[in-house]
Amino acid sequence: QRLLVESGGGSVQAGGSLRLSCAVRVDTYSTYCLAWFRQAPGKEREGVASIYIRTSNSNYVDYADSVKGRFTISLDNAKNTLSLQMNSLQPEDTGIYYCAARRACPRASALVGPTYYLWGQGTQVTVSS
Repeated sequence: QRLLVESGGGSVQAGGSLRLSCAVRVDTYSTYCLAWFRQAPGKEREGVASIYIRTSNSNYVDYADSVKGRFTISLDNAKNTLSLQMNSLQPEDTGIYYCAARRACPRASALVGPTYYLWGQGTQVTVSS
């Protein structure tokens, strides 16, 4: 059984929107910090957005500079679901998007792929000009 399952990818034109979801099927869901990564053809995987919520005083949300103001990461704790709302999509946003999880959550490495050890299978996002 896959522990992280992405959905919601597809093809859109530049300027359009998509919403990705990731079903998080792990025990003690609230002890994980979660993130979205993407990999474009011929490029290395890069961090897109990360979210960490423990208490009102212990939480953060981080975004890659390239998506700030356009993408929003969120958690639905009732449904154990991580989401990524992507607006104003551009062709350079094309790639396979992955959901990832880890239990040690230092903010300095929030968008560093090797610090995550649970990964989904990915969902394709294609943005045409």
